[in-house]
Amino acid sequence: MPVASVVAALVMTAVTTVTSPMPSVAPGSVPVSVPVSAAGALPDVSVAQVLARGLTSPWGLAFLPDGSALVGERDTGRILRVARGGGKPQPVGRVAGVVPTGEGGLLGLAVPPGAEPSFVYAYITTSRDNRVVRMAWDGQSLGRPRPVLTGIPRAEYHDGGRLLISPRGELFIATGDATQGHLAQDRSSLAGKVLRVTLAGAPFPGNPFPGSAVYSLGHRNVQGLALDGAGRLWASEFGEKDVDELNWIRPGRNYGWPLHEGATSQPGFVNPAVEWSPTALASPSGLAILNGVAYVASLRGEVLWQVRLRGTDAGRPLAVPLGDLGRLRTVVAAPDGSLWLVTSNTDGRGDPRAGDDRILRLVVS
Repeated sequence: MPVASVVAALVMTAVTTVTSPMPSVAPGSVPVSVPVSAAGALPDVSVAQVLARGLTSPWGLAFLPDGSALVGERDTGRILRVARGGGKPQPVGRVAGVVPTGEGGLLGLAVPPGAEPSFVYAYITTSRDNRVVRMAWDGQSLGRPRPVLTGIPRAEYHDGGRLLISPRGELFIATGDATQGHLAQDRSSLAGKVLRVTLAGAPFPGNPFPGSAVYSLGHRNVQGLALDGAGRLWASEFGEKDVDELNWIRPGRNYGWPLHEGATSQPGFVNPAVEWSPTALASPSGLAILNGVAYVASLRGEVLWQVRLRGTDAGRPLAVPLGDLGRLRTVVAAPDGSLWLVTSNTDGRGDPRAGDDRILRLVVS
């Protein structure tokens, strides 16, 4: 049965999962998602345009002030510029030192918000580690990568990779556990964490553990980061076999992995805001938040999920009917209020079709 059909058959399972009675949780932890009916209906989303075609394993995407975007190809190390109106992507550089292996390679991209940036940031896999680098940007091409943060454990799988720069200049970095679950609970390790550093790579002032880049711990493989309208940080996370998660990320909190997958009643751990079970429904990668709604791009599920947010509460995840696009890697809110959605059918796990991989512009109404 096609994956899209499987997802359709299992949507009711997902709704049942996330709206089940809330377990007893530790004080201050986030409960399993409950309906947010007062927040109103979810907006309609439709494909307006195919902006780019023929990309090879695209992964990270970051917007520039003019509404164009930079997109990175995981396996080639190339970064290309896609015009706001679409068209043939234009190469602007190839990141030296990238060693594609399994889920690693050229992963997340980020640019500081505001005026034309002087630097572009990238999360890359090298022969020794995962690391964050930055490259000078003159508006046309990229310079050589310079290290910002090194020593993030790498592996064939679970490399994390998403980057996010806040308006305050916080650089958030999502890392995976590098298939060594115990590292997610080790504060001295950068694996299985959400990190927060300055744009120069130093621990951000006020981090929960003095002298450390660690912002939150207990993560298996975070690949989506987004800020809501109030500046709260949210993350999408791959489960092992039972539960995928959408989490509200708070400084110094422990999200359970590998001791717990999904919700737990054990004190000291934060429960997910939303769960998908089984993991065939989602495998959530990219995350965007637009007008109080979270959009989650799913790989195995091959679906874009909508989740209404109201403060720290989250509603039922609902699948957006976009047709058969295959695996979905990245979704980003564009400056014009649309969403840019990146497919991932050439990543070695998908079923490529004519034109893959593509970037699509979605209108939200």
